[in-house]
Amino acid sequence: MHLKSGLSLALLSTAATLTCGFSLQPLKKSNLLIHSSLVKPPPSSVSFNKKSLSNDLRGGSLQAASINGEASAKSSPVISFWAAGGVVMILAKSIKRIVPIALEPFHGVAAPLSTFQLAAYIGMCIWFAYVEGYKGFQLKFSPLVVSRAQTLSINSPIHHLLFAPFYAMGLFHATKKRKIVSWSVSTGVAVIVAAVKKLPYPWRNIVDAGVIVGLSWGSISILSHWVKAVVFGKDLNMDPALPEKKD
Repeated sequence: MHLKSGLSLALLSTAATLTCGFSLQPLKKSNLLIHSSLVKPPPSSVSFNKKSLSNDLRGGSLQAASINGEASAKSSPVISFWAAGGVVMILAKSIKRIVPIALEPFHGVAAPLSTFQLAAYIGMCIWFAYVEGYKGFQLKFSPLVVSRAQTLSINSPIHHLLFAPFYAMGLFHATKKRKIVSWSVSTGVAVIVAAVKKLPYPWRNIVDAGVIVGLSWGSISILSHWVKAVVFGKDLNMDPALPEKKD
């Protein structure tokens, strides 16, 4: 039972990571500035709606970047660590529960892997390390998590603080597109879990091994980005995908 729940949680984290990494790439602040500089003001004889212009810039992302800058100055290291560290705890719990499944072929109880299966095992680990760990986590999802974590402060709404890890993952108080992607992944996890459970030995074990490598890379990446941003004060230059501030 524990292994099944661990696999489900791991697949949720994996699916969320891959979707965040490739379905909706967070915009960098520099890109937002370039975008805004390319929008030339209309002639004085033509009126325009400033709110509409803000919405055109990725659902209010330009304004969200401004909000992020203000919030970051007041952010608490303890609160931001709870948000980012909470995501790492979810990933670590997933890793711990599926490690026995991934290592099952090497315990001497199950049938040993053939040469082809061993090559697939190693290849799956390398593929997940690059696609999920490096491209999904390190380049996109991890800086997004830390960037959103830094928008939290003691003045943030209580539910933002209590559910800070889920806030950092963009499951709520985010742009419309961000929330659609995040929740679509959550509802699709049941299908992924059902499919993986039907995989015969050792292919389920091979997939789990790759998931462990990707999630481990992601956990380290989130922590390193947090240290870089909070301890050394470096700007991650990442749009936190906050919703547009209403007037």
